[in-house]
Amino acid sequence: MRFLLRFYVAIVFVFIFAPIVVSFVFSFSENRFPTLPLTAFSTIWYEKVLAEPVFLESFRRSLIVASVTSVLSTFIGFGAAYMDYRYRFFGQKFYVAIGMIPPMIPVLILGVAMLIFLSQVGLSGGLHSVIIAHVVLCTPFAMALVRLKLSQMPDNLEAAAWNLGANEWRSMRMVVVPFCWPAILAAIFITAAISLDEFAIAWFVSGLEETLPVRVLNLVARQSSPSVNAIGSFTFTLSLTLVVLAQVVLVANQRRGEKKA
Repeated sequence: MRFLLRFYVAIVFVFIFAPIVVSFVFSFSENRFPTLPLTAFSTIWYEKVLAEPVFLESFRRSLIVASVTSVLSTFIGFGAAYMDYRYRFFGQKFYVAIGMIPPMIPVLILGVAMLIFLSQVGLSGGLHSVIIAHVVLCTPFAMALVRLKLSQMPDNLEAAAWNLGANEWRSMRMVVVPFCWPAILAAIFITAAISLDEFAIAWFVSGLEETLPVRVLNLVARQSSPSVNAIGSFTFTLSLTLVVLAQVVLVANQRRGEKKA
C-alpha cells in the first residue's frame, strides 16, 4: 500500500513538472523549434530576451507589482489575522470565511470583477490596478500563514507584557511582531511569488502596462517564439526560489522552537 502511494505521488510530480523541465531544457537549444535530440547547447534565447527592452520593461513592472503587493498583502493579512486571534465578535467565522474567498474564485471571474470595479472608481488601466487586484488575491495567503503562527503563541504572552507596563501598541511591536516574524517573512516571499506568476487578472486590469506574464501571453498568442521558454524558465526559477525561502524560514523557526522545548 505504501509503495502504491509513493508511486502515485511520483506520477503526480512527473505530470506537474515534466512540462516545466521540457521548457527549461529547450530554452538552451539553439533551434528555433523544439526538436530532439538537441543539436547544441546555447544561451542565445536568454541573450535575446536580455537585449529586448520590451521584456526588460515588463520584468521591471512585474518586480514593482510583486514587491508592493507582497508588503501590502502581508500587512493587511497580519492585521486581519491578529483581529481574528485577539478579539471575539459576532460573525467571526463568517469574517474569516470572507477573508479566504478570493483564492477560491476562478481567476477569470475575479479578473472581470476587478476590471468592472476598478473601471467604476476610475482606477483601471495601470500598474496600480494590478497591485490592487493582486493584493486582493494574495492577502488570504498572508492571513493564513500569520493565523497559523498566532495559534502557536501562548495566550498569556501579551498579558504578561501589559502587566509589565507595555501598552497595546508597544506589546504589538515588542512581542507579537517578533513572534510572528518568520510567518511574516514567509508571507512576503509567498505573496511575491504568486504575484510574479499571475497573469489572468493582470491581463484584464493592466491596460498598456503589461507585466511579464501578460507580455508572454500576448507573445504566445501572436507567434511561436523560443524566447518564451527562456522567460518561463527564468520566472519559474525566481518564483521557486521565493517559495523555497519561505519554506526554509518556516522550517528553521519550527526547529528552533523544538530545541527550546
